[in-house]
Amino acid sequence: MSIKLIDPLLISNEDTRKQAMLKRFHPPRPEWFEKLSALFLAKCMKAYEEEVAGYKAELFSRLRGRVNKVLELGIGTGPNLKYYAGDGDVHVYGVDPNQKMEKYAQEAAVAAGLPPTNFNFIQMVGEALPISDASMDVVVGTLVLCSVQDVNLALQEVKRVLKPGGLYIFMEHVAAQDRTALKFLQNILDPLQQIVFDGCHLTRQTRKHISEAGFSDVNIKMASVPTFFLIRPHIYGIARK
Repeated sequence: MSIKLIDPLLISNEDTRKQAMLKRFHPPRPEWFEKLSALFLAKCMKAYEEEVAGYKAELFSRLRGRVNKVLELGIGTGPNLKYYAGDGDVHVYGVDPNQKMEKYAQEAAVAAGLPPTNFNFIQMVGEALPISDASMDVVVGTLVLCSVQDVNLALQEVKRVLKPGGLYIFMEHVAAQDRTALKFLQNILDPLQQIVFDGCHLTRQTRKHISEAGFSDVNIKMASVPTFFLIRPHIYGIARK
């Protein structure tokens, strides 16, 4: 029996490429900032999650018993896992540039009933997913396109990794309507928002980006999250490759 050896140089080159892509699209943050960001999402987003729970339940009801491989883009602390991860033999690949999110996401996976062997946390950015072409049944992304550097590239990566007919499930906060007080305030606070909330933009036209990304079918609905005034306008929906 022959044993195939893996060239250490290939591993080194792949790791170098990964680090280069991370640095390009998500420049290194201080460790304290990444820890604080993860802690904030874990402890301070409960009110938000309660407010959007109905929308998410509607979206994720499409997945139950129908999927095997799910890629979650910007998994963060894993608040979406409870909606789909405990149903059947689901394998979840959670992608996030902040390594400090991993322990929270793993805890959420266990709480959702996902076997540890069925969850993989991958430190990477949405613009360069280390996932094979046409390998995922579903890609999930909530509150992530607001903070990627290149929205269009991230959406092309979503399409690339989806199987033919695969689903992209999304929920994003978006820019308010033009010539409104909220849009005026978003424009003023957007630079500060990007600094404090790790690249998050308040004024992105995400609906337009998704609609024009080249999916075979796109269903987008509007939602309002009144408690969180600055990010009150939301979109949510499903796109099919």
